[in-house]
Amino acid sequence: MRQSLEHLRVDVRGRGLVEITSKVREFVTRQSIETGLVTLFCRHTSASLLIQENADPSVRRDLERYFETIAPEDARRYEHDTEGPDDMPAHLRTALTQVQLSIPIEHGALVLGTWQGIYLFEHRKQPHQRDVVMHAIGE
Repeated sequence: MRQSLEHLRVDVRGRGLVEITSKVREFVTRQSIETGLVTLFCRHTSASLLIQENADPSVRRDLERYFETIAPEDARRYEHDTEGPDDMPAHLRTALTQVQLSIPIEHGALVLGTWQGIYLFEHRKQPHQRDVVMHAIGE
């Protein structure tokens, strides 16, 4: 049984989905694990991880618009605003999604569906550098 851990730095320009599938695939390939599991963990409370369709960009736009309706910026709604008006809505969006994903590895490759991609979902307006921990285990 082998395992490996690396940090993936993701530069984001602001709110939205950033596809990281190719970076995760590169990590898995370097590990030479035929059968196993890769776990991704986002080390932030205002960004999250998603597996989502990667073929049609309108899916990403619709997701972003939907999250604006369920966790809007509205100073009257929230007490917490330490880092600005988008701070609490970002925390809510993270709470409604996830910060950890596990994806099987089979024949040395990620077991993703045809139209599935891995995304960092940035919930803040300002540019950030995000840290995603990638851990692979298997043989």
